[in-house]
Amino acid sequence: MTRKMHLNAFLMGVGHHEASWRLPESDPYASWDVKHFQELARIAERGKLDSIFFADSPVLQGHPGRRPAGKLEPTVLLTALAVVTERIGLIATASTSYNEPYNLARRFASIDHVSGGRAGWNIVTTAGADAARNFGLDDVPAHRDRYERAAEFVEVATKLWDSWADDAVLGDKEAGVHADAGKVRAINHHGRYFRVDGPLNVPRSPQGYSLLVQAGSSQDGREFAARWAEAVFTAQQTLTEGQTFYQDLKRRTAELGRDPEYARRQLAERFGLDPELLRLDEPLPVELLPAEDEIEGAKSRFTLIVDLAKRENLTVRQLIGRLGGGRGHRTFTGTPVQVADAIEEWFDGGAADGFNIMPAVLPSGLVAFVDKVVPILRERGRFRTEYTGTTLRDHYGLTRPANSLELSPV
Repeated sequence: MTRKMHLNAFLMGVGHHEASWRLPESDPYASWDVKHFQELARIAERGKLDSIFFADSPVLQGHPGRRPAGKLEPTVLLTALAVVTERIGLIATASTSYNEPYNLARRFASIDHVSGGRAGWNIVTTAGADAARNFGLDDVPAHRDRYERAAEFVEVATKLWDSWADDAVLGDKEAGVHADAGKVRAINHHGRYFRVDGPLNVPRSPQGYSLLVQAGSSQDGREFAARWAEAVFTAQQTLTEGQTFYQDLKRRTAELGRDPEYARRQLAERFGLDPELLRLDEPLPVELLPAEDEIEGAKSRFTLIVDLAKRENLTVRQLIGRLGGGRGHRTFTGTPVQVADAIEEWFDGGAADGFNIMPAVLPSGLVAFVDKVVPILRERGRFRTEYTGTTLRDHYGLTRPANSLELSPV
């Protein structure tokens, strides 16, 4: 049987390109219009894509004078998308640095119930001092500390999801017993970062718990992904880099048993430099950049951008142009056949099991991919023609996690 790839639509406002909102077809208010996202979800489901995905951060990203900078809270948005779709997976980003395990576990369990088992959680640790200052902190916690907190956070969340046995709810009207109280259990977690007694106030959901997704590619991020993630998003520019990352993550898992001035300011902020040091028509001044181990946030994206600039000998202006459409993700333009060929090369070359589709403009870019590229991948036997399962785990070929906790009754 031909190996099938996974396709996820990474949806952002009216498109990933910085200037997409200015196109004649774009609605500059769509980022706050639930009907816009409901339409996108239906388009993606028409293409039988595995899932749709929303990034998020607890901070206003970008300059609101330059492009639509705000966004709807994604876990709230997913509930509105669940009621207008039937099969497609629904993945939202939520931070372990600026949430608490109980609230977030409850939220994703609720989405999984509302959607009939289609919820996914993209686990992030959130870089940036601007986010930290929204939560009473002077600066972002250290990179390693954020990942250690994240590991305990997910541990607590999974315990909470397992705090109800699968058969706890009886609904026995005759006997007057709604649930077997002995199968609703405290978790009594006392750790370094969290103290949570439990149980959760939502029964175990259709998937057991939401699909766990992770996107960090630093060394700490890879270790975290190998321990917890069931799907991993990554940005790689070349086939070789993709193959290397893919092989490394598979190995780790196995070892565990499992405006130019405006744009220049953005780039300078990422590097921690004075914008005046970035001369648009000169190469990136790599000698002025901090070492990766001095970066506390988004280490892997920092390295990717620097490597791209050095490998292709780009000027600062050229680098800004390359980043404008995808912020460091690989961009590709071509005919539907050429796009399908590029996807298939990475898939067959052992660089990925699937792809995030990031249209520069929405909805037209998603429509073009669904109507013109997906049929080619189907003809080649690379992608499904119909959904064969009902849950997001079904689409990703993953089994429902068993409830493995032996805990004391409430």
